[in-house]
Amino acid sequence: MVGTRTEIPASEEAGYSNICSLPIFSVPFDASWQPDLWGRVRKNAQANVYVAQALAADLENVRLTVQAEVAVDYFQIRSQDAQKQLLDTTVQTFQDWLEIVRARFQAGLSSNEDVVQAETQLETAQAQDTDLGILRAQFEHAIAVLVGKPASEFSMATEPLVASPPAVPVEMPSALLERRPDIATAERAMARANTEIDIAKAAFYPTVTLSGGTGFQSTSAANWFTWPSRFWSVGPALAQTLFDAGARRAVQQQAQASYDQTVALYRQTVLTAFQQVEDNIAALRILEQEVQQQDAAIRSSQENLSLAMDRYKAGIDIYLNILTAQTTLLNNQRTALNLRMEQMVDSVKLIEALGGGWNASQLPSPKDIADNAIHSSQSSASPRR
Repeated sequence: MVGTRTEIPASEEAGYSNICSLPIFSVPFDASWQPDLWGRVRKNAQANVYVAQALAADLENVRLTVQAEVAVDYFQIRSQDAQKQLLDTTVQTFQDWLEIVRARFQAGLSSNEDVVQAETQLETAQAQDTDLGILRAQFEHAIAVLVGKPASEFSMATEPLVASPPAVPVEMPSALLERRPDIATAERAMARANTEIDIAKAAFYPTVTLSGGTGFQSTSAANWFTWPSRFWSVGPALAQTLFDAGARRAVQQQAQASYDQTVALYRQTVLTAFQQVEDNIAALRILEQEVQQQDAAIRSSQENLSLAMDRYKAGIDIYLNILTAQTTLLNNQRTALNLRMEQMVDSVKLIEALGGGWNASQLPSPKDIADNAIHSSQSSASPRR
């Protein structure tokens, strides 16, 4: 086959060259929209809401823990003040008895051994009284840290513990555990993991995109906005992954495994909450009985001390019997103060185990989360002065 060549006149070839070299001015407007046919976007937004709610519950859990720790340290300090008051009184009593024993020794009614025993008893009580200041200072410094103040600038006046633990009902509804923020955190995490399963499933479906464009295009800027210079286009686009070597299936399995994990953690959190509530209820019930028994022991010790004093003054018994009775009474009194302190501490722990005054209804709603996000974005976008 023999080809032919058409000769173009030089004038026309020059015209074509001039047209191709002309600049083209365009003002395009493009837009695209991807309909959420399979709920991918909606589920992502819902999962982020669950994350925000879980973080809010975490914040409440930290706040509850700090408040409970402050209350525990407070009652520890008040217990130390009560111990201090008891030992101050005891030291004065031992001082008075030392003077009595010395007087009897000078009168020839007691031996020097009684004087030494009385001095030893007094000095031991004074050392115990002084030692209380260490633990009180430590609890005071702990409260200072929890309330955000330097330890050197924080102090609490002395006030012995006189409060009684609140009455605890025999039965409490399990719905009270809904007030625990850690349970709310675990529940929100479980809901988020369940939503991520749906997101993983949506990856198997095609993505549909509707896009369009319009604008003006011309070889002359003066003719931009004339009707013949307009152009437009619109049309859908469909994208589907045909082969990914099992990546989507693995992501779905991972989401399912993560959900199973959150379910197990939620169940463990609830069971732990039940255990903590039962532990503190049992502790308060047993402590109440123990306090009554300890009060009876104090009354018996006081009666024994009174008898020992009478027999010593009558010259029947030696001072060692009084010393033993006084030491027994002091130990019983200190034990009773410790038991009352444990009652207050366990009451705080029970209130903490029940979530305090918090409730899951106080979690931020999706609207609150969206409003906070908008406010945060506006604050970050505004210039700083």
